[in-house]
Amino acid sequence: MTYKETTGWMFQQLPMYQNKGKKAYKKDLTNIQKLSAHLGHPEKKFKSIHVGGTNGKGSTSHILASILKEAKYKVGLYTSPHLIDFRERIKINGEVITKQYVISFIKRNFKFLYENKLSFFEMTVGLAFEYFARKKVDIAIIEVGLGGRLDSTNIITPLVSVITNIGLDHTDILGNTHELIAKEKAGIIKPKVPVVIGETRQDTFEVFRAAANQNNSEIIFVDQKKYKNFECDLKGTYQKKNIRTALETINFLNKKNFLVSSDHIENGLKDVINNTKLYGRWQIIQYYPKIICDTAHNQEGLKAVVNQLKDENYKNLHIVFGMVKGKQPEKIIKLLPKNATYYLCQPNIERALGSEILLELFLNEEMYAKNYSSVFEAFKNARTKSEDNDLIFIGGSTFVVAELLSGNLKL
Repeated sequence: MTYKETTGWMFQQLPMYQNKGKKAYKKDLTNIQKLSAHLGHPEKKFKSIHVGGTNGKGSTSHILASILKEAKYKVGLYTSPHLIDFRERIKINGEVITKQYVISFIKRNFKFLYENKLSFFEMTVGLAFEYFARKKVDIAIIEVGLGGRLDSTNIITPLVSVITNIGLDHTDILGNTHELIAKEKAGIIKPKVPVVIGETRQDTFEVFRAAANQNNSEIIFVDQKKYKNFECDLKGTYQKKNIRTALETINFLNKKNFLVSSDHIENGLKDVINNTKLYGRWQIIQYYPKIICDTAHNQEGLKAVVNQLKDENYKNLHIVFGMVKGKQPEKIIKLLPKNATYYLCQPNIERALGSEILLELFLNEEMYAKNYSSVFEAFKNARTKSEDNDLIFIGGSTFVVAELLSGNLKL
């Protein structure tokens, strides 16, 4: 099979959460444990950091990878979802996995994958773990896909566990309160493995404290400490929390005989994008008019983005906006700026929330909006109606940003 045929089979033949949503979610680790045994337990052959949370886990993972690369370590990075190419999910020192390795993995294991009905995410996790083991990485940063306790990545025993924050996202699967979601996220805390918590919430503090105590794990709440300020090429004030979370994680690694200096941290933070090829986080695509995209897609993430927009200078604000189902759009829309023109769209995936549904919700809030047939159609209209001193923002969903960037970036 070609690379296109291989990934096409992975996407279409087996459940893929990013396209299908809840019905693709599996509520146990049986399959990934079977796959791990079939592959010879590759996750036991490299050191790792496990990063979960509602928002910021992708940025935090990339920040950690950049810093460790500057410290001359060979760093694996597993994240999801991808924006443009599947291979973005699996990198070593910023270089994506080769197409040939993806083809080879599926070909070698096709019979097992097919007969055991492995999901897209399960086989991708297995692929990443085998790749990191075979390439002999010094350490791998592994981002949780969804939740924590039952996520396919949760078969690793990391050096440090990280939970960035807790917000109301994937409530149809993880629970509809911060406490319930925190219990699922806390499932990545392992016996005697230290855990870094990025944000303290009154309603989740005891959940994490109890899980750490039960596992005899040291726990640090990052926002209860002070850290040195570093410059970072990831823009957006909300990145300050992710930077502090990464710094505390590095502190734990240095206790585990890793050698990461202040210079490594400084250089790594200044060059996250180049070192890791991270896109879609307050990414400025062009100026005049200024065009910015961000993958924030839930209440907490979009609230941070809206606050960031307040710091921008512009004449008129144009927002290209789309969502997927299950994100409580009524609550999210109330967070968005009223003094903007909205170009509503839906990404080209099964989970997309119809733009006509969004339009009705926006009109109910007396916001100026029109819906369009596609992301590109919405963006084209926003671009046509903008002047040089205006601002165009694209967001609401990872997949809206992905469709936009697919025409502008190449791996």
